[in-house]
Amino acid sequence: MFTGLVEGQGFVRRLEPQGDALRLDIETPDDFTGLAIGDSVAINGCCLTVIELAGPIAAFQAGTETLSKTNLGRIQVGDRVNLERSLRADGRLGGHIVQGHVDGVGEVAEINRDGEWVTMWFRLPPQLAKFLVPKGSVAVDGISLTVVNADPDKFSVALIPHTLEVTTLGTRAVGDVVNLETDILGKYVERLLSARFGDSR
Repeated sequence: MFTGLVEGQGFVRRLEPQGDALRLDIETPDDFTGLAIGDSVAINGCCLTVIELAGPIAAFQAGTETLSKTNLGRIQVGDRVNLERSLRADGRLGGHIVQGHVDGVGEVAEINRDGEWVTMWFRLPPQLAKFLVPKGSVAVDGISLTVVNADPDKFSVALIPHTLEVTTLGTRAVGDVVNLETDILGKYVERLLSARFGDSR
């Protein structure tokens, strides 16, 4: 699992279609050390496995399901991506519990600047909106964020200068597609309540 605290940004250096799958060669930051083949890495919040290492280049494979339900299917050579290694058992859970299992994609709807701070709004599918609550957690492109406003079709987050500097959100524009993972605790509660009282969706 992950925490949603991005450790660095990588660059897509090569994309190689492999049937219905895609190989991604990502150039990792200098301090992104200790990777081994078989390790799990969250790329824009999507958990992928290291299949090959060559210096700073780490290779991954994304299958049909991943490409169709995340923004990795839209990625281009030269794009920047958020990177986070999986959490060690003795590590600190500084963000929130992030599985790296993207629920769906959203779209940047508004970017409102107030000095160095930014309030960013995202549109999201209705089936995901029910899992968001004000002051709750959400992962956007793998970044652990606190929900400010939660509407039926969109939500907002407040971004500090540090987050804008060290993640891809600092370069996002209106209309960009982002990966969304809602809080696993909310999904379990919804499933249990639906089983007990019926599905109200």
